[in-house]
Amino acid sequence: MATTTTSRPGRLLIVLGVIVVLLFGIMGLTKTWKPKLGLDLRGGTTITLTANSLAGGGSVTADQLNEAKNIISQRVNGAGVAEADITTSGANHINVAVPGATQDALVKQVGQTALLYFRIVYDAQAAAPPATPSPTPSGTPTAKSSTTPKPSTTVKPSATATAKPTSTPNGRAWSSALADADPTPTPTPTAKPSTPAATPSTPAANADPLQYVPDAATQTAFAAFKCGDKQTDDPSKPLFSCDRNGQYRYLLGPAIMKGTDLADASAGIPQSGFQWQVNLKFTGEGGDKFLKATQNISARGQGQNLFAIVLDGETISTPSVDQPIPGGQAQITGTFTEAEARDLANVLKYGALPVSFDISSVETVSPQLGGDQLSAGIWAGLIGLALVVLFSFLYYRGLGIVVVLSLGVAAVLTYASVVLLGKAIGFTLTLAGIAGLIVAIGITADSFVIYFERLRDEVREGRSLRSSVETGWARAKHTIIAADSISLLAAVVLYILAIGSVRGFAFTLGLTTLIDLLVVFIFTKPLVTLLARTDFFGHGHKLSGLDPEHLGVERLPGQMKPTARPAKPSSTRKPVGGEV
Repeated sequence: MATTTTSRPGRLLIVLGVIVVLLFGIMGLTKTWKPKLGLDLRGGTTITLTANSLAGGGSVTADQLNEAKNIISQRVNGAGVAEADITTSGANHINVAVPGATQDALVKQVGQTALLYFRIVYDAQAAAPPATPSPTPSGTPTAKSSTTPKPSTTVKPSATATAKPTSTPNGRAWSSALADADPTPTPTPTAKPSTPAATPSTPAANADPLQYVPDAATQTAFAAFKCGDKQTDDPSKPLFSCDRNGQYRYLLGPAIMKGTDLADASAGIPQSGFQWQVNLKFTGEGGDKFLKATQNISARGQGQNLFAIVLDGETISTPSVDQPIPGGQAQITGTFTEAEARDLANVLKYGALPVSFDISSVETVSPQLGGDQLSAGIWAGLIGLALVVLFSFLYYRGLGIVVVLSLGVAAVLTYASVVLLGKAIGFTLTLAGIAGLIVAIGITADSFVIYFERLRDEVREGRSLRSSVETGWARAKHTIIAADSISLLAAVVLYILAIGSVRGFAFTLGLTTLIDLLVVFIFTKPLVTLLARTDFFGHGHKLSGLDPEHLGVERLPGQMKPTARPAKPSSTRKPVGGEV
């Protein structure tokens, strides 16, 4: 008896149509029509980093270099398969190759891998103050915010932030993870300049950094400081620092916390709000330090309660603190975009290495060579596809239509998947990935061969074509699943164990194997079922591939062999009486 799938194959074809429409609908909504290309296809930037010292002195060990490589890889690749190639070389070199990255953006991204500290802000001024300094300069700064995670991204100051440089320039604020904090920063009134104390500019080794107050000499030196002046980020000493865009300069106290005090950082949108924020989780000891620090800073009052996050001597963010924050968890809220929040979270999460780097070389890679190889790869794929199609029509005749249409559907699904995965997880298509797509042509064709041969065997055993479509599929699908499972397992193992571009090959091989299973089940099988109901295929037309001669049988089940049909009655009557 025919199954539901057999009697109504149109349902599966409708499901396939819905899947295709959904995929291309998402592509249309996101306005993403082209896949991301790897470094070998579209060019990019390569950087060589040289580790030169540790924060406490001494040489860099192999474990520390590998740790640095892993952190840079996490930063660059994020959560997806971005095909960035990051390797160690020698005793103190790390090579970074990122496709499509601009030189300046990548240099800032991978170069910030060393020293992360939290410091108190004692003064904040515009980078280019007027000729006659004023203790409380006015005017809303129009410069980019100091929390700009990427050089090409501009953060607009919060509408509720004070307009004076001595307050929060970026509209960021700390809030407690234990309270239902308002994501909008509290307006910051004008702060009165603090009276310089007569304490030394360099505190004693055992001095509490929370009690530091800059003296007159330090404030005089800060007045002469300009963005770009070389500074040494010594955690035991105050620091003159600027934001990433050189728009604000800061007088910062000694480090009150280190990056190692931070356990985790992530970006997200709270359930009660709609603006992006950065969520922080400190270690046990770090949480105690953070509580003590926020108690001290919040007590300073509005305008003097800024908490600077400093990476490699550069001020990444200066959120304000309005109240003590216990529990070891906190959020930084403000006018974040998604990209800004994620970048700041990455800086905090992956920026605490005790290794400093010099950028030894920066090179731009041209995609010309990769383009030539891509053309050769495409031609190889087209030739292989043409041979598969030619074989299908020569051997299976009319059934070759099923092969061509199935390969076309698989190509459409593969293209949409590669484009959307590039948008969703950063998957980039490389020459190795294209090789995986070409290999997939053979995998898909192999599924057709298994099914068609089983179908032909069922017909040879005396079953009707409609019955053979079902019984042949029932036996063939187990073989198809087993073969594709082995291919998928090989792709997974290769992806886990391989590095670099080989992972791209494994990824595309696994992706196309899954698509092959989908196409065979919801397109190839229903299409064959429909074709078996037509006269052309059902009655064994000579060009259908199911004719008796091609199958090696005398006749199709249910049909009479033309030569065995009864002869027409003769007009000559036999003699009466049965005479011979």
